Amino acid sequence: KTVNTKRVIQYFASMAAVGGGGKKDTSKGTLEDQIIQANPALEAFGNAKTVRNDNSSRFGKFIRIHFGTSGKLSSADIETYLLEKSRVTFQLKAERNYHIFYQILSNQRPELLDMLLVTNNPYDYSYISQGEVSVASINDSEELIATDSAFDVLGFTPDEKMGVYKLTGAIMHYGNMKFKQKQREEQAEPDGTEAADKSAYLMGLNSADLIKGLCHPRFKVGNEYVTKGQSVDQ
Repeated sequence: KTVNTKRVIQYFASMAAVGGGGKKDTSKGTLEDQIIQANPALEAFGNAKTVRNDNSSRFGKFIRIHFGTSGKLSSADIETYLLEKSRVTFQLKAERNYHIFYQILSNQRPELLDMLLVTNNPYDYSYISQGEVSVASINDSEELIATDSAFDVLGFTPDEKMGVYKLTGAIMHYGNMKFKQKQREEQAEPDGTEAADKSAYLMGLNSADLIKGLCHPRFKVGNEYVTKGQSVDQ
């Protein structure tokens, strides 16, 4: 289904572009290019290896492509829904987390590793090493180039791209946060702050505020806010 959808979109975009290119913004690609290049970006963050499929789409998408009276593409939009969020924190032994994590750690762009404060070893990060960390049919280094290029064609600014990568890196550090139980209490407290410090830094947050939000979340009850203590399991 994933591959068939890509081929259909490529066909429509190519046919619509015959006879002259679409309008091109100097900062991004033509509309035809953008429609085609949306796929690498969506797949990086929404596709993963499963038991049956090395590039399984773990979300639903509804694609609208609008054509003008001349047959040229006039606009397009993609709605996404039902992303398998649980995969970010847990994978089966024969499966893998979303491709983007392994693309970043492929060391294709060492400056990304430095910026995100990560190593190139997936086993250093709990959220992405519970199952497989490589796929024979996928070259993560080449896929990172495709993903990064797709962002450019789609008109992402350098700051927007870096923001996306930083949030992705923050998730990896977030998964390494550890908690312990306070003595004679069921209240959780951080067991070291290195992972929290890195995650908070990449998200532009204060580390103490992040830890407080996890260990003592606030809930709205009626018109008032109540602070609740969390156990280690919670």
